This record gives sequence, C-alpha cells and structure tokens, in this order.
Amino acid sequence: MATKNITVLSGDGIGPEVMAQAIHVLDAVCDRYGHVFNYDYQLIGGVAIEETEVPLPEATVQSCKSSDAVLLGAIGHPKYSDPTMKVRPEQGLLAIRKELGLYCNVRPVTAYDGLLDMSPLKNERIKDVDFVIYRELIGGIYFGESGRSDDNTYAYDKCEYHDHEIERIVRQAFDAAIKRRNKVTLVDKANVLETSRLWREIFDRVSEDYPNVEKDYLYIDNACMQMILNPRRFDVVVTSNIFGDILSDEGSVIAGSLGLLPSASIGEQYALFEPVHGSWPEGAGQDIANPFAMVLSAALMLQYFGMLEEAKSVREAVNECILSGYLTPDLNSSNGKSCSEVGKYISELLTSNTLV
Repeated sequence: MATKNITVLSGDGIGPEVMAQAIHVLDAVCDRYGHVFNYDYQLIGGVAIEETEVPLPEATVQSCKSSDAVLLGAIGHPKYSDPTMKVRPEQGLLAIRKELGLYCNVRPVTAYDGLLDMSPLKNERIKDVDFVIYRELIGGIYFGESGRSDDNTYAYDKCEYHDHEIERIVRQAFDAAIKRRNKVTLVDKANVLETSRLWREIFDRVSEDYPNVEKDYLYIDNACMQMILNPRRFDVVVTSNIFGDILSDEGSVIAGSLGLLPSASIGEQYALFEPVHGSWPEGAGQDIANPFAMVLSAALMLQYFGMLEEAKSVREAVNECILSGYLTPDLNSSNGKSCSEVGKYISELLTSNTLV
C-alpha cells in the first residue's frame, strides 16, 4: 500500500473529460491494490488565462513541486490561436516543462492488434510495432533566442544545446534499451547542423558505457521515411526537441489515432504525464473524446511510481477494451461508445480482478 499526492491539470477542451476517466481508472487501481491517491486540481492553459490572466499561475507551480507527480489533460483553444498574441495557453505548457526541469519526454508507439485496420499503413507493415521515442524537451530551437527585425522582413530562431543537456537524455535512452531490445537510434541532421554533430559526438561517447547495446544513426528525413516503410526496425529512438515533436506525431499514424499515444516528461526531481493529442475544443462537452491516451499516461505514472503490476494491469485493461471493440466514435464509427462509458468499462475490468 502506498500514498501518493498527484497534481491534476485538466486543462482545456477535452482535457477535463479524458482526465475524469483517468481518475476513475486510478481510483479503480487504488481499490484493487490498496493505494491512496490524493488529487490537487490546479489551472493551466486557457482556463488559467480566463481565471488568472496568466497561463501558468504560481499556485499551479507550487502544487506541482510539492506533489509526487503531475497529470495533464490538454492545452489550447482557438480563441488564442493568433501567434502574435502576447499571452497564449501553450506558454503555460512550455513554462511548466522548464520550471520543473522536464528534460526527458518519453513517447511509446504501439500497434494494437485490435486496431491494425485503423492505420492507413498495411497491417503486415505495422503488426508487432513497439518502440519508444526519447525526445529532449527543454532545449533546442523551441527555447532558443528568437525575434524579428524592426521592419518585420527578417525573423530568426536559434537552436542551442549544451553537452550535458544531450548526455542526460542519451543516457536515459540507453538505460531504456537495456530493458527492451538493446538498440538505440539517434535521429539528427549531422550532415547540415552543428548542434546535430554535437549530438552525435555525445551519443558515441555515451555508447561506450553500453557495449551490449546496438547503436544506429538516421537523418531526420530518412527517419521519417523509415518510420512508415519499416517501423519494426526501431526500439529506442533518441533525438532533439523539434525532431522528436515531428516523429512522435508521425508515430500516431502507426497506432491509427493520436488518441492512443501517451507520454511521460521526466526531470531530475519531477515528472509529468500527458496524452500526445491536443485539446480538440470542437469535441469538448460532447463526451466523445478518446480517453485511452490519458489513461495510458496514467499507467506511465504508475510505472514511474514503481507500481509495475498496477501499470501492467491498466495497459491490459485498455487492450481488452480494444479487443472487445468497446471504443469511442473515432475508432468505431458504427457503434461508438462515449468517453465516460469507455472509462467506466476500463475501471470495471480493473475492479473485477478478471485480468491476469
């Protein structure tokens, strides 16, 4: 039995709806395994701007820093879509990553047998695909200096990386590979970019400490192609912030839906777990959002807590839900279930103790 304090950031759009199902599932885990999870609900993103005029209130930061982990639903709203606006929901997401030092973003990509037909790729190409992307999250071009000339005819974004920023996530990738299939692929653009050449140097240096792990290199353009042509070649992929952003969204094509991809963002002291999908404000309030990615993100949190059996049981419940065809309309257009119905079904699978 364990007691954990969790900061809950439901966020915008469908965030509150998928988060509610994740909480139901976590409560079912507590019932089954005797744990106690205490939830502290805080604001971030558009809802935070509405109530506090800032996308990341100080109260949210303090709650995150005093909790054992953070769950995040989704951030974003069309109301703030103009990139010239000084205050936008997405600033809250970038700020919390930086504030908590969440340098390591982990995004599993899994092809579920029950959903192979949902992918535009051929079944034989994606069957048994199971890899994970390690994306550096608080450096690179997204956090570098940027600006425009006074006459608005010139703009720039600076990409910067220190050696220690690269080394810490590369080591995370190699450590993960030891527990998987012993292969790490570095995705870069070392034929053009100086930052990529530094990534490759650090990658080679770190690899010397892992003699039993196969190392591999791909340029980002080739990596994008290989992810479609031969995704089974990948085990652990490690890459920079912007390349990881691109690759992980591309990975949703393999799974068949962004609604299936969870993620974990981990630092030296703190950890945050969120689905890869966006806030989909058009679907908010209709109880049709797919909760799988949020529930699987909660499973990653359980794994972070060292609750390996509990995490496995949640993943098995989701897989059973998929095999049973108990799916939201995005995955089952002819007989789709509501978001809350799917969450309830997963919770009942857990509390019934029917899972192995």
